[in-house]
Amino acid sequence: MAIVINLAYIVASILFIFGIKMMGQASSARQGNRLSAGGMLIAVVATLIHQQVFDSWLWIAAGLLLGGGIGAIAAQRVEMTGMPELVALFNGFGGLASLFVGWAEYQHAFDAGETVDLFTAAVVFLAVLIGGITFTGSIYAWGKLSGRVSGSPILFPGQKIFNGSIMAIIVALGIAFAFDPTIYLVFIVGVGLALLLGILGVMPIGGGDMPVVVSLLNSFSGLAASAAGFVIQNNVLVVAGCLVGASGLILTIIMCKAMNRTLANVLFGGFGAAVSGGTAVEGEMKAASIDDAYFVLEAARNVVFVPGYGMAVAQAQHVVKELGQILEDNGAEVRYVVHPVAGRMPGHMNVLLAEADVPYEQLVEMEDVNPTINQVDVAIVIGANDVVNPAALTDESSPIYGMPIINVHEARTVYALKRGRGRGFSGIVNALFFSENTRMLFGDAKQTIGDLVAHFKE
Repeated sequence: MAIVINLAYIVASILFIFGIKMMGQASSARQGNRLSAGGMLIAVVATLIHQQVFDSWLWIAAGLLLGGGIGAIAAQRVEMTGMPELVALFNGFGGLASLFVGWAEYQHAFDAGETVDLFTAAVVFLAVLIGGITFTGSIYAWGKLSGRVSGSPILFPGQKIFNGSIMAIIVALGIAFAFDPTIYLVFIVGVGLALLLGILGVMPIGGGDMPVVVSLLNSFSGLAASAAGFVIQNNVLVVAGCLVGASGLILTIIMCKAMNRTLANVLFGGFGAAVSGGTAVEGEMKAASIDDAYFVLEAARNVVFVPGYGMAVAQAQHVVKELGQILEDNGAEVRYVVHPVAGRMPGHMNVLLAEADVPYEQLVEMEDVNPTINQVDVAIVIGANDVVNPAALTDESSPIYGMPIINVHEARTVYALKRGRGRGFSGIVNALFFSENTRMLFGDAKQTIGDLVAHFKE
């Protein structure tokens, strides 16, 4: 039986690996998700058989029905604008589960008076530490993304020193606990400080930097699960946790590069706090009418769409796809350029466009478009801000200076769809909106695109 269980774990691990690999391509992401889910089903069934918990099958069935019901309802009801905070919640509860696993194993040994060896005590503390940070950090990120708490960064004097001191205390408590796990108070204090550190770590982060936080917390949830796997000596949980932790960390690094930030900025906090600064933008936004935009688009032969969070808010992805199809039928080359940090979570725009059945081959990276963007007749920016702000290239005093952007300002004509004249989520003025070749289409993006579609159909 032990051989069968281990073989099942190996099969599950292989499915996890191939599933994650397939998620790297939009065309195979759904199949990869199903493959990973199948691997998890095998792992869960094998674990239940291995632990021989059939006498508790009622509790397992109740938990399965309750958790599955909550997940199914949440997945059906959540809007696409709510996906980032839903992912943050998933990360948080994953961390909380790891915390409870580590705590339960320690509590069982403590109550039974069993001796806990150095390695087990160390991984128990790691599972609780990382799980606690992930839980409260993710819940705070969920609050920021959903608007339940202020999305602005919160700073106070000596914040980094204070956070560093708490981390140092936690490390000292972890070492003390590993060598003498009989001191229950040390464990409880460590749990409390870990929960506090999760909040303090996310507190100074705000604005357009939240996608990096979501990605990093996803990595933390995987590391917490891996530590929990060592606690209960479950190989497949160790493997799955390492895969999630590593893939989340790689994605975090990719996103940091896309925002011209180092991983140290993310780990030690404080980034995203400065939204002031930058050279004052001169000129004014020039509004255009739907009729004007129609005539320009009707003559265009090369069009790119640049989606941002505004497209998600307006739920405009379907009419955007419809307009793209009309332009393509009219003889134009149509592409959708997605910046790595567009939206409020990794891959947010890709999910929206996939939901609207936008052809995968029309989704392109900014590196593939920027070299020839000066040949683009029309660039349509839908609710994007920092990822198209030319100040990142020209204004050294700007908070986003050095950030790689989609160079839509080099296109022949730019139409920016925006609800009003306010600043974006990051609070930075977008110099693109004041450029000579940019025209603003104010109003709800779905309505605006719908009006353009109606003009073409007429």
